[in-house]
Amino acid sequence: MVTSSARPLRAGVIGTHSTGKTTLLKRIEMELRGHGLTVARTGRLGKRAAAAGLPKMQHHTVQSTEWIIAQGILDEIYAAAQGAEVVLIDRAAHDAIAYFEAAGVPCRDSAPGRTRSAADPRFQQLPKYDLLFATVLDESMPVDTSHDYDAHFRCLVDDRVHRLLVNDVIPHQRVTSDPDSQAHAIDVAVHRCMKEALI
Repeated sequence: MVTSSARPLRAGVIGTHSTGKTTLLKRIEMELRGHGLTVARTGRLGKRAAAAGLPKMQHHTVQSTEWIIAQGILDEIYAAAQGAEVVLIDRAAHDAIAYFEAAGVPCRDSAPGRTRSAADPRFQQLPKYDLLFATVLDESMPVDTSHDYDAHFRCLVDDRVHRLLVNDVIPHQRVTSDPDSQAHAIDVAVHRCMKEALI
C-alpha cells in the first residue's frame, strides 16, 4: 500500500456546470474506499470563491481565476498531508481557465480572438494530474432548476474545456452522460489507483 509519505495519486475532473462531475467523483470515491484505499475529495471552489467576494461564472476575472487555482492546489496539498492515498479533485485547475476564457475576459498582450491556454504566463503553475476526466455536455439531460444557468455560457464553457485540453495536449479521458462511459471512467480510476497502491 502507498504510505502517507508517498505522493498520493491525484485524479481530477473538469467540465461545464451540471455535467455530473461531483457524482462521478463520489462514485469513484465509494469504489476506492471499498477497496480499502484512503481517499480525500476536494471541491466547492466556486461557492467558496463567491463567499470570499470574488466573481464567478460569466464574471470571472484574472484574480478570481488565480484564487480558484491557488486554493485548489492548497486543498490538494492539505489532503496529501493528511495521509490520503488518493486525492479526487472536483474542478481541477484547468477548469478555472476554461471558465475564465468563456467569460471573455480580454487576454493581456494577446491578439484579438486568440484562445487563452494553460501556456498563458499567468497560469503556468498548474499541477499535473495522474488522471484527468473531462465531462461532456449533454443538453438533453435535465439540470438543477434551483440554479439560474445561462445555457449559452454553459455551452461556451464546455467548448473551452475541451478545446483547452486538445490545444495544450493534456492527457485526459472524456466522460459522456452515457452510463457505459461513466462506468468505464470509474473502472479506469479504480484500476489505476489499485495498481499504484500495489507498487
